[in-house]
Amino acid sequence: MSASVSSLYEHLYIDRNGKRVDLAGKTISFKYYESVFSPVVTANMVLVDTGSSLIPTSSSQDKQGRTGSIVNSLPITGNENLEFKIRSKQGTLDFQLNPLIVNGAPVAAQESNREVFTLALTSKLSVENEKTIVSKTYTGKISDSIRKILRDELKIQSSKIFIDETKFSYDFYGANQDPFKVLVTLASKSVPAAHKDPGYFFYETASGINFKSISNLISSRPKATYVRNSVLRADDNNDFKILSLKPFKNQNTINALRSGVYSSRNIFFDPRTFKYDEVIVKLGEQKLEKYLGKQADIPQGFDDFTRTHFHILDVSSLTSGVGIDVNNDPKQWQAKSTTRYNLLFTQGLNIVVPCNPQLRAGDVVECLFEKVTIDNKNLGAYDEHQSGKYLIVNLCHSFDPTRSFTSLTLVRDTYGLITK
Repeated sequence: MSASVSSLYEHLYIDRNGKRVDLAGKTISFKYYESVFSPVVTANMVLVDTGSSLIPTSSSQDKQGRTGSIVNSLPITGNENLEFKIRSKQGTLDFQLNPLIVNGAPVAAQESNREVFTLALTSKLSVENEKTIVSKTYTGKISDSIRKILRDELKIQSSKIFIDETKFSYDFYGANQDPFKVLVTLASKSVPAAHKDPGYFFYETASGINFKSISNLISSRPKATYVRNSVLRADDNNDFKILSLKPFKNQNTINALRSGVYSSRNIFFDPRTFKYDEVIVKLGEQKLEKYLGKQADIPQGFDDFTRTHFHILDVSSLTSGVGIDVNNDPKQWQAKSTTRYNLLFTQGLNIVVPCNPQLRAGDVVECLFEKVTIDNKNLGAYDEHQSGKYLIVNLCHSFDPTRSFTSLTLVRDTYGLITK
């Protein structure tokens, strides 16, 4: 009947200059993280070591050559490779060929015969990003520039890059910034070729590096359907049951008004003519193309703009000679991009489900919540207002010796099972 079972550490090795140590028997907790807000994946491990792990590689560590803990005898000083393959009932989390690296190894507790320590792990991209600066000038479609930076600067294989093509061109100079800063900045300036709604996320998952539009993410089919009710099935088929639910956001009218979600005034200064152009963008008039639920409802009486944005048009700043073209005209994306990002986080839930390593940040899941009613539930067992599709923005796979779970932070823009 249990909805959670232990997982198997099929492969769990730390490697320092070719010296490998098996950590499977010492690990008491392993947590793996992804987020659409993070360019890299991370993980944390908690281990217990009795001091009999291995003999030091150098007499300077122990003149008598006695065995010691991994932290001091390997030793762990940072940048070691951590290869792992963890199998659960619903899938496998496999980083054997793409190991994470050790970012830190603080000792949490120490006694004469054992010590407890943590390994803070991060993607190798973290190091590559800190070692790299973007100093070139890029022209053409934003998606093409993204691809060049990922392949040429960060040296990522094409098979690990997943990019939604963009519609408009944008000429820019890297300004000696690190690649992550450049790519995250470009995300908010991008409009997908296949949809009208602007807004992208740049992030890493177990599958690779993603530069994905919000429209395409929320248009995808649900990766899984999870059910929230008060009973466990006796046949042990509880793999898609919501075990814990904590809503953390459900509308915030004041914040929406401050952000200009419903209506905003946008003033554009044109340096060619020294004139200002004012554009009022109303969600009710320029509806978004895609929603996770029903079409957005605009509260009555919210027609007036509640935020003003100021922009200076970039007129051929990277073109030699006299130019007349506007570089990635912000009228095409600026106001609507702000609306898209803010509206996406209208509702937020934290849920815990049985471990499912097949889920990724950026996936859509369907959640069905039991309807609270005194009437006959045979007419419909689920709440059609709260139930529906949600986007995974944060994800944590948690493994310990007896149980394994997946914790999800879910958001969506509108209510209802019916989507647009």
